[in-house]
Amino acid sequence: MTNTQFQQYKVWDLPTRVFHWANFITITSLIFVGIIMLFKKELGITSLEAKVSLKEIHVIIGYLFVLNFTWRIIWGFIGNKYARWKQLIPHRGFKDELRSYISSARNCEPPQYTGHNPMGRLAIIFIFLLMTTMMVTGLIRAGTDIYYPPFGSLAADYIAAPGTDPASIQPYVATGTDEEKVKNLKSFKGPFGTIHIYTSYVLMFMIVLHIFFVVRAEIVEGGSLITAMFTGKKLLTKNPVDLD
Repeated sequence: MTNTQFQQYKVWDLPTRVFHWANFITITSLIFVGIIMLFKKELGITSLEAKVSLKEIHVIIGYLFVLNFTWRIIWGFIGNKYARWKQLIPHRGFKDELRSYISSARNCEPPQYTGHNPMGRLAIIFIFLLMTTMMVTGLIRAGTDIYYPPFGSLAADYIAAPGTDPASIQPYVATGTDEEKVKNLKSFKGPFGTIHIYTSYVLMFMIVLHIFFVVRAEIVEGGSLITAMFTGKKLLTKNPVDLD
């Protein structure tokens, strides 16, 4: 019987770990509130006040999501080696690296990485693109639905009837609004809502897929991936192929 030798590597810095778990909490909360919003009638939620309150809660959580994600974008330029964008964005020779990784994984001998493996990098990039789409469409709907920043004042100014203070306009209340402009705004915001909802479905699928492959990689490849997102340290049994 042989003892497995582990080598410890400091990988994920504190800001990256905080982002990861804050992102998990905010996205989970947004999904939870979003599901309630989608099925509000089935849940017996019919009043205008409740409808607006749900959207306000969703938007406030969304602001936290946006702040956290914006910080991660910035940290990608100033963080440690493993947090930087150049570690995620495919570089010259990435295609060959990806093929080699897939081939090794099929043979149950996948190489170990201190950072993300090639498949993981592609998944993270795709998830970040989905999150960017959710952020942009969510902010637009926050402004056009309940007149929240950063686009709320523009929407209220647009639909306000002559002589009406835009600040007095209430969500889903026709008083003080120009009927034709309200219709135009509804036509404008509709596609953004559709994109927002269907992107959320894809994001939920990717989250499930992400969890599955993290657990699978933990079992097949090792590396204490889950623990590393708490401690920042990976334990590897092989020499990592991406170590400088």
